[in-house]
Amino acid sequence: MTTPETTGEHPEIAGLLLAAGGGRRLGGRPKALLTHRGRPLVEHAVRVLREGGCARIHVVLGARSAHVRAQASLPDCVLVDNPDWEQGMGTSLRAGLDSLAGTGARAALVSLVDQPGIGPEAVARVLGACRDEGSLVAAAYDGARGHPVLFGAAHWAGVAATATGDRGARAYLREHAPAITLVECGDVARPFDIDTEADLAHLE
Repeated sequence: MTTPETTGEHPEIAGLLLAAGGGRRLGGRPKALLTHRGRPLVEHAVRVLREGGCARIHVVLGARSAHVRAQASLPDCVLVDNPDWEQGMGTSLRAGLDSLAGTGARAALVSLVDQPGIGPEAVARVLGACRDEGSLVAAAYDGARGHPVLFGAAHWAGVAATATGDRGARAYLREHAPAITLVECGDVARPFDIDTEADLAHLE
């Protein structure tokens, strides 16, 4: 019989993928639909979360969401539309956390669609450091905090209250820095972003 323990899945922890960006510095190409390894980047990001151990995955869409739904294969994902995506990543984080209310998830592991250098190994390490609903865990790269970041459910309301503009959860994480468990992932992942035309060289 297959169980969460034998598959490495953590059913009580939801993967929350923020994939609403419009790619302003990429000529208005939605990041979710950039091609990586022959498929939309959002598919790659979902696969990383799934292989890293997230059994439930919520994907927040924004820019050209209808096109993303039509062109990307995202089976068994909960797709969340963020009509306010142009106001910044904070709105997507709030929409994603709202979508998890009532699901029974005890924590949310947040990842960004435009970081293809972060693979399932980093996700699994961050998941493995979650202890309860009060957990705050983040991947670290040479000691510096990065993504993915895990928020126990006890933190969701506070994160949502401070998530504005493109700052996301930065203010909340800065305020609660002593409580964050940092998990070094620099040996298994590269935390670059796909923000500009030059960054497209990172895609395969």
